[in-house]
Amino acid sequence: MASQLPRYILKYHLVPICYILFRVYLSLLRIKVVGEKEALKQLARYGRVVVALWHQRLLPSLAYAAKFRNMKLTVMISRSRDGELIARIARHLGIVPVRGSSSRGGREAFVEILEGLKENPAVVHIVDGPRGPKGVIKPGLIRIAQMSGAVILPIIVSADRAWIMRSWDRFLVPKPFSEVTIRWGKPFFVSQDMDRVQLETVRKEIEDTMITAYAETDLKSGWTTPL
Repeated sequence: MASQLPRYILKYHLVPICYILFRVYLSLLRIKVVGEKEALKQLARYGRVVVALWHQRLLPSLAYAAKFRNMKLTVMISRSRDGELIARIARHLGIVPVRGSSSRGGREAFVEILEGLKENPAVVHIVDGPRGPKGVIKPGLIRIAQMSGAVILPIIVSADRAWIMRSWDRFLVPKPFSEVTIRWGKPFFVSQDMDRVQLETVRKEIEDTMITAYAETDLKSGWTTPL
C-alpha cells in the first residue's frame, strides 16, 4: 500500500494537501545550524556552489532549504512516480526540480543544471542517489563542479531522534519535535585542468570526509546509523 501512495496522491490531485501537512511536519523540527556564515562566505567568494548531500538525509534538509528559496536552489530528482511527487512538493518549497537521474534522463538534467548555475548561485546535488550504492559519491558531483567552476560544499544532516526506513539507503525521517543538526563542511574546489586521476582523488576525499563527518555528527546527536 505504501508503495502505491504516490500514485494515489498524484491521481487525486492531493499534492497541495500533502504540502500543507509536510510544512506542518517540518515546523515541528528544531533546526540547529553550524557553519552557515562560513558557507555564505564561500558562496560570495566563488559565486556558485554545489551543495553535496546524501540521499539518506534529504528529508530533514528540506526544512532548512526553504530558507534559501530566493536563491532558487536547483536539485536533480528522478523521473519516477515517487520523484514526480517529490518534485511537485519541492516547487511549493521554492526549490527548482530538474528531472533526471543516472538511469534515465541524466544527460539532459546535467545540462539543465549547468545552465541553471549560470543564472542562480547554488544547486543541491544528491551525491549517491537515487539508487545508490549507499554512501558512494557518483562522478556527477565532480563533473558539475569542474564544468561550472562552482565550489563543492558538503552539508551534514543529523537528528537526535528519527525513524529509519527499509529503503536501499535506510532513509532517515526525523521524529516530530526532534533536533535536526545542519552542519556545513569545508569547501572543495575542482580545477578545470585536473586529469582523471586527480578528479578521482578529489571525489574519494569528499566521500571519506562526508562519511567521517556524518558519523561524528550522529554521535554528537546521541545515536548512530551506519552509512
